[in-house]
Amino acid sequence: QVQLVESGGGLVQPGGSLRLSCTASGSVFSTNFMGWYRQAPGKLRELVASISRFGNTNYADSMKGRVTISRDNAKNTVYLQMNSLRPEDTAVYYCNCAQRGLSYWGQGTQVTVSS
Repeated sequence: QVQLVESGGGLVQPGGSLRLSCTASGSVFSTNFMGWYRQAPGKLRELVASISRFGNTNYADSMKGRVTISRDNAKNTVYLQMNSLRPEDTAVYYCNCAQRGLSYWGQGTQVTVSS
């Protein structure tokens, strides 16, 4: 089992920035993918960004140029730096860890972009 704990969400004005963090604990293996997804009210959960153990990244087209995903393998922690936030980025952001055919989710952290 893997437990994921997210932090860093909150209320931010349009154009502002937030940094989300997610720390994994439990049976965490080095060969995993970690990522961030988000789900807005009434919409499906969608990928924001993902990163492999070796730092290979993948970004949703809607977020390219505005977010950066990174990870600290020694701390089993993944970060999501979000800049130039827009009201349409308002959603619950979920951390995901995929390893050995299994997928684990955090409890989610709310990000609200509003003036």
